Amino acid sequence: MTLVNKPIIPIIIGPTAIGKTHLAIQLALKNHGEIISADSMQIYKKMNIGTAKPTNDEKQGVPHHLIDLILPDQRYTVADFQEQALTKIDVLTAQKILPIIAGGTGLYIHSLLYDMDFSKKEVDQSLRNKLEAIYKEKGSEELFLRLKAINPEVALRIHPNNWKRIIRAIEVSTYSSQGIKDFSKDLVERKNYCFKVFGLYQDRKILYNSINNRVDDMLNNGLKEEVHELLKCGYNRNSPALKGVGYKELIAYFYGECSYEDAVELIKRNTRRFAKRQMTWFNRIPDVTWYSLNSSNPADKEKELEVINNRIVKELKGM
Repeated sequence: MTLVNKPIIPIIIGPTAIGKTHLAIQLALKNHGEIISADSMQIYKKMNIGTAKPTNDEKQGVPHHLIDLILPDQRYTVADFQEQALTKIDVLTAQKILPIIAGGTGLYIHSLLYDMDFSKKEVDQSLRNKLEAIYKEKGSEELFLRLKAINPEVALRIHPNNWKRIIRAIEVSTYSSQGIKDFSKDLVERKNYCFKVFGLYQDRKILYNSINNRVDDMLNNGLKEEVHELLKCGYNRNSPALKGVGYKELIAYFYGECSYEDAVELIKRNTRRFAKRQMTWFNRIPDVTWYSLNSSNPADKEKELEVINNRIVKELKGM
C-alpha cells in the first residue's frame, strides 16, 4: 500500500481528565477502530482506578491495546512503547481496522510522530562527560533534580540514586526536547504513516475543577483501597509504578507521613501541575487541530465531544 492510500491515523491528545478516552471510543465506534493507549501509567496491571483505565462498560466493546502490560515493579521504556505501538498499528491497518492513538504521555506521542531511534541514538559525548562530572562533584541528587526539571514524568519512574539511568534519561529527554523545538534539525517526521493529531483543551479553571472532581471520584471508587492492596502485595514507593500521582501521596499517608486529608489535597495539586506540564509538551507539537471544550457540566461536555467527534470523522474521510 502506498502512503497516499494509507488511512489517516488519528492521535488524540490533551491534559488529564479532559475526555480523551471518551472521544477516542466514540471515534472508534464510528470508524471500525481500535484504541492504542499512549499512557505511561495504564501499562501497569493491578492499577485501574488511579490510572483512570476505562471500565468494560465504558469501552463499549472497543478493543484497547497497550494496557495492563506489566506489573508495578517492572520497567517499561519509551522504546518499548514505540516498538509495540508501531507493530500494533501495522497489524490493525493490515486488517482494515483504524488505529486510534489516545493518551497524555508526551514522549510516547513524539516517539510515534518522529523517527526517534532510542536504541541506536549515538551518545552526545560532551553532554555525557558534563553529566558524569556533575555526578562526581555533586552526586546523583543534583542529576535527579535536573531530570525533574526537564522531564518530571520520566523522573517519577527512576530511583534518585540510579545515576546511570538518570544520565541516560537526561540524554534522551534533552534529545527529544531539542527536536521538539526544532524537529527539522534533530528529528525526522515519519514518512511511512499518515498521523493527524487532534488536541483537546479547556479553560484552566474548568479543567482544574474537572481534575478535582475526578480525584474525588477515584477516591469514592476505591483508590485508597487499591493503593493499600498494592502495599499488601509487597510493592512499595520504590516500585516504578507507585511513583505516579495518586499513588505516591497515598503511600505517604499509609506510611504515617501525612494525614489523609493532606494526601488528598496533594493528589489534586500534583494532578493539576501534571496537566500543566502535559500542555507544555503538547503545545510544542506542530500542526495540531485543537478543539476547545467550554462546558463544566458533564452532559453538556458530552455533547461538545460528540460535535468534535463528527468533525474529526469528516476530516478522516477527507470531507
